[in-house]
Amino acid sequence: MQYSSEIKEMCHVTLGTNHGPAPIPQEGGWTQVREVGDINGLTHGVGWCAPQQGACKLTLNVKNGIIEEALVETIGCTGMTHSAAMASEILPGKTILEALNTDLVCDAINVAMRELFLQIVYGRSQSAFSEGGLPVGAGLEDLGKGLRSVCGTMYGTKTKGPRYLEMAEGYVTQIALDKNDEVIGYKFVNLGRMMDMVKKGEDPATAMEKASGTYGRFAEAEKTIDPRQE
Repeated sequence: MQYSSEIKEMCHVTLGTNHGPAPIPQEGGWTQVREVGDINGLTHGVGWCAPQQGACKLTLNVKNGIIEEALVETIGCTGMTHSAAMASEILPGKTILEALNTDLVCDAINVAMRELFLQIVYGRSQSAFSEGGLPVGAGLEDLGKGLRSVCGTMYGTKTKGPRYLEMAEGYVTQIALDKNDEVIGYKFVNLGRMMDMVKKGEDPATAMEKASGTYGRFAEAEKTIDPRQE
C-alpha cells in the first residue's frame, strides 16, 4: 500500500474504541453483520425503469448471504416479462452483493434489487422479527391459489367514467351500475382457478362459470356492462 509523504510524516495516534457494526434485527435475533454470509431475510421491493414505463416487484429469500428464492413480478412493459424470466435464472444462488452488481437485463429489476439490498443489509426485512425466518417457498405463497400475481387495472376518462378491468379477485367481466349509473359492484373470473380446472379436463365454459364470482351489490344492479366493450 502506498502512502503520501504527508501521511508518512504524521505521528501515530491510537484508534479509539470500536465495538463493530451496530446489530440489526434478522430472523428473530440481533446480528452484527461483518460478512455477506451473515445476511438473512425475506423481503420485497419495487423498482422502476428510467422512462418509468414499467415497474418490478421483487421478492428475495436470503439464507447465509445466498439468494435461495426469487419472485419477479412486472407490470406495464412487455419486454420486462422476458427480462424477468432471465432474472429468475440469474438471481438464485448468488450472494446479495453479486446480485447487486449483476446486470438483471431490465432497469426496473436492477432498481428493485438495489432497493432490496438496502432493506436487507439495514435489517428492514419482512422477516426481521420472525424466529428462524421464513422457509424457502414462502415467496411463492404470496401468489395464493392459481399462482397469479395480485394485479389491479383500472381505467377512466372524464367523458365516459371509470372501467374496472382487473381486481384482486381476478379478471373483471362485468361491472354493475345503479340507477344513477354509478358502479356498485362487479363480476369477475379467477383465471388461476379457471385454468387449474381446464387443465384437469373441465369444459372451459363450465370452468369459467365455476371460477366466477361477484363483489359488492352486484345483484342490485339496474344494468351491467362489459368494461372492455361498452
